[in-house]
Amino acid sequence: MTRLMLGRTLERICKGVLLLCLLHFLIMMILYFDVYSQRFDLFSRFNNGRNGSRSNVSGAGSGHHYYYYNLSRPNATLASYLATGEQLVPSVQPENTQTPSPKPLPPCPESPPGLVGRLLIEFSSQMTMERVQKENPNVTEGGRYTPPDCRPRWKVAIIIPFRHRENHLKYWLHYLHPILRRQKIDYGIYIINQLGEDTFNRAKLLNVGYTEALKDAEYDCFIFSDVDLIPMDDRNLYHCYDQPRHFAIAMDKFGFRLPYAGYFGGVSGLSKKQFLKINGFPNEYWGWGGEDDDIYNRITLNGMKVSRPDVRIGRYRMIKHERDKHNEPNPQRLRRSFCESPQSLCYLLSLPSLTNTRHA
Repeated sequence: MTRLMLGRTLERICKGVLLLCLLHFLIMMILYFDVYSQRFDLFSRFNNGRNGSRSNVSGAGSGHHYYYYNLSRPNATLASYLATGEQLVPSVQPENTQTPSPKPLPPCPESPPGLVGRLLIEFSSQMTMERVQKENPNVTEGGRYTPPDCRPRWKVAIIIPFRHRENHLKYWLHYLHPILRRQKIDYGIYIINQLGEDTFNRAKLLNVGYTEALKDAEYDCFIFSDVDLIPMDDRNLYHCYDQPRHFAIAMDKFGFRLPYAGYFGGVSGLSKKQFLKINGFPNEYWGWGGEDDDIYNRITLNGMKVSRPDVRIGRYRMIKHERDKHNEPNPQRLRRSFCESPQSLCYLLSLPSLTNTRHA
């Protein structure tokens, strides 16, 4: 009797387990078909949305927007979106119509880090303009250069009075372009050529160069340099200072010494304000000498002082040459004169024989 009851109990337990298995199977099948139908519906919606976005892409030129589905809810899945009854709403992606503005350049350092100091200057090797151009690919037409990585304080026009010195000019460009680039100078070079064979007038050429340079750009600093003088140290910075600047204070032809206290020849620099204050350069000095002493007097008589670099830095080499014809010593070079008023005619603005401006 006990064995019979035990057998019936086991039979009932087996039937219950079987029923539970069947019930579990049915529930799984129902869930499976439900999820399958939801995924099929999702795919159809996704294809519709993708086709719509493609049509928007093709119509982008007509003012349409790109669309994308926003599924950015944390821990979300596609099925959870459909299960909660949420629709996939196309979101408008903002169009970036503004181009990013470039960052403003920092000011150029007062002591550029790329300077090398004392330079070896020699004139024995042959120099050509092709070599100069190949050595300075970043210098643009007109002998102009602007530092790409900083904002210079001054915009410098370098003015060279010129006649029959083509060979000297090649050496000058060969050495000065790299120096000026290392000094982070925003500069343009102006070769002011005096036509004809009349007596040379250096100061008039400098005045013409000042006027011609300002027709090209808003220069606020002017360096006046002879074509045969090469600086021997790139720490001799070619820009303007609070006072008029005399750069070439120690030439090799003078034994690397200043010949006398009032000497202002060779290479000098004035800001636009300083140049106007002395009323330009004198026009009456024909031939060699005298005009630089006159300029020195104009500076001191207008309450300014000449500034100079250290004698170890302001060293220059001169290209040796014979004195040019029609540039004989000026008999008035020892007579120091100056313009007493801004109304006097101290610089010419229209000299037909002196206004042939060539850009190096």
